[in-house]
Amino acid sequence: MQGIVNTDKAPAAIGPYSQGIITGNLILLSGQLPLNPETGTFPEGIAKQTKQSLENVKAILEKAGSSMEAVIKTTVFLSDMNNFAAMNEVYATFFKDGSYPSRSAIEVARLPKDALVEIEAIAEK
Repeated sequence: MQGIVNTDKAPAAIGPYSQGIITGNLILLSGQLPLNPETGTFPEGIAKQTKQSLENVKAILEKAGSSMEAVIKTTVFLSDMNNFAAMNEVYATFFKDGSYPSRSAIEVARLPKDALVEIEAIAEK
């Protein structure tokens, strides 16, 4: 079974893609920018942007009937690897009891809308 996941509690797609797709027992999320879904703006700084990106991931997972505890893999895209430590500090608070998913963190030349971070995830349903 495959289905599209969309929620207004996360920013709408800014291109031809879905917030998430359910296929079998997996939920695959598109990269989540740190856009506040109510204002359409970014918060200031890497810590607040990381938090907003992860709040967006969480909202999509909850709409799909899942949670952060079910995340098995993330990819974090950073516009500057010097922000890694600050991102990591916030990131760790979203996963309970040290049950962290596997993760890649990659510095990229530029992110959409000049975000500092974008986070994508794969979770179990």
